[in-house]
Amino acid sequence: MKVAILSGSVYGTAEEVARHAAKLLDAAGFETWYDPRATLAQVQAFAPQALLAVTSTTGMGELPDNLMPLYSTLRDQLPTAFRGLPGAVIGLGDASYGDTFCGGGEQMRELFAELGVREVLAMLRLDASESVTPETDAEPWLAELIEALRA
Repeated sequence: MKVAILSGSVYGTAEEVARHAAKLLDAAGFETWYDPRATLAQVQAFAPQALLAVTSTTGMGELPDNLMPLYSTLRDQLPTAFRGLPGAVIGLGDASYGDTFCGGGEQMRELFAELGVREVLAMLRLDASESVTPETDAEPWLAELIEALRA
C-alpha cells in the first residue's frame, strides 16, 4: 500500500515525526512518499492509497506556513482521487494554549473529511509541554495505524 505523508512544521518537530513515521511504515512493508513542501500535483503523481498528515499548530490554532499552499489547493479543488482512502492525522501542539491545542491537526481532519478520506484512527495529539521525544511518543499510535491500514 502506498502512503503519502503530508506535514506542516514551524520548528521542524512535525517533520521529524513525519520522517519517523515514514521509516516505521517502510519497515512494515508500505511504500511511503514524503516531502515537507508537497504540492497537490506531486501527491497525485504518487497515487497514494492512504494519507497521513502530521502537523504542528501555530499562532491562534493555524496550520504552519509550509502546509498552507497544499491545504488551500486541496480545499479549493477538492480532488475526488482521495475519496474513500484511509487516512489519519497526528497533531502537535501545546496544551497550555487551551482551545487552540492541536488546531492545525483539527483543520487537517476537517479537510480530510471534506475530501472523503476515511479516518481509520482517532487523531493523535502530541503535547509539547509534556513530550521531549514526540517521534518516540507517536510509535504506539503508529503501530495501531499500521494494523488499521493492513485490515
